[in-house]
Amino acid sequence: MTWLQLIIVLAFIFLGARLGSIGIGFAGAVGVVVLTLGLGMNPGTIPVDVILIIMSVIGAVAAMQVAGGLDYLVYIADKLLRRRPQYVTFLAPAVTYFMTLLAGTGHTAYSTLPVIAAVARENGIRPSRPLSISVIASQVAITASPVSAAVVVFSGMLEPFGVDYLDLLLICIPTTFVAVMLTSLVCNYLGCELHKDEVYLHKLSEGLIQPAEVVDNRIKPGARMSVLIFGLSILAVVIYATLVSDKVGVIENPVLPRDSAIFAFMLSAACLITLVTHIDTNHILNAQTFKSGMSACICVLGVAWLGNTFVGAHLENVQETAGDILDHYPWLLALALFLASMLLYSQAATTRALMPAALMIVDPVTAIASFAAVSALFVLPTYPTLLAAVEMDETGSTRIGKMVFNHPFFVPGVICILLCVIFGFLLAPVII
Repeated sequence: MTWLQLIIVLAFIFLGARLGSIGIGFAGAVGVVVLTLGLGMNPGTIPVDVILIIMSVIGAVAAMQVAGGLDYLVYIADKLLRRRPQYVTFLAPAVTYFMTLLAGTGHTAYSTLPVIAAVARENGIRPSRPLSISVIASQVAITASPVSAAVVVFSGMLEPFGVDYLDLLLICIPTTFVAVMLTSLVCNYLGCELHKDEVYLHKLSEGLIQPAEVVDNRIKPGARMSVLIFGLSILAVVIYATLVSDKVGVIENPVLPRDSAIFAFMLSAACLITLVTHIDTNHILNAQTFKSGMSACICVLGVAWLGNTFVGAHLENVQETAGDILDHYPWLLALALFLASMLLYSQAATTRALMPAALMIVDPVTAIASFAAVSALFVLPTYPTLLAAVEMDETGSTRIGKMVFNHPFFVPGVICILLCVIFGFLLAPVII
């Protein structure tokens, strides 16, 4: 029966991957129906906390986007990249990393990908190099962002083990950033030079390469203020989480728990941005980040619920089977998270589905060191930011081959996560 249940779970995950986007959540919910009503299993826990965090953060990010804040950040990124175009393979992932770190969502990378592709092409650099590691950086940074659902939920799971929110950030931020930068070194040598790429040369000879579009440098009046308000709200989240932590203990028995504080601060930031910059709230509903975020909520609802239903029903068996193995080979947890995230399509969903069981088997150091492995969303070439990078590269250097895993994001992604895990095992015992 267990194998039948697992086959059903995998079948609906694959169906969701075929549907794409919000369809992953739809298919996950159907899987829950089949497992519960069809096979009599008890439904798993709905990841309400994850969904609420995503909704509140995305609300603030979308308000900032409508106010012109993301355009302002792209304007700064454009100036930075064009000032040192020869280092685009190193500067571009740093830009997407910190934008994701700030916003708590990798969807902010959409706005910078055209700039990265244009700067690389204009300077004869193979665009697939900076584009591939920039997409990977935007995914890995989720596991280091103070306001990402994955980090907030995981830190809550770690609190009973004496590891607080700040400990997690102190480990994840340096390990992921250093891993991204080192992977950039590797990416600088991946693929042939642009002037030797046959696809690019063919497009060039056929006149299929269009002149690079000029970036619109017009900044809305409230753009800078929206970025300031959003940045201060994140600072407020970090400060409040510090004050209420058990280790600092400045505020004992807080009236507003940390997760609730994140909801309140993020939605308050959205309200302030709306009031100060005089934007139309109806436009927020049509913002690209808002649509992507709400799609992510449905995906997490369906697929994490499906995963929790299966894992929860077999938790004891998982502990018995995996316990001895992970005792001898703790790094296998990272491999399990890697494989799960490539199917669940969400760092937060993977964290919510697997980390509770993992923490019953391994120590917090192993769990934290393996945490970055939940970012293997690049393995299947169907993730939105990955596809956007392919579309932005008119040279054709960022292309998906005939084989499923034959794309320029796979090698940088595997290397980056491997480095994250290695650095995590080195740093986590020092911090905890």
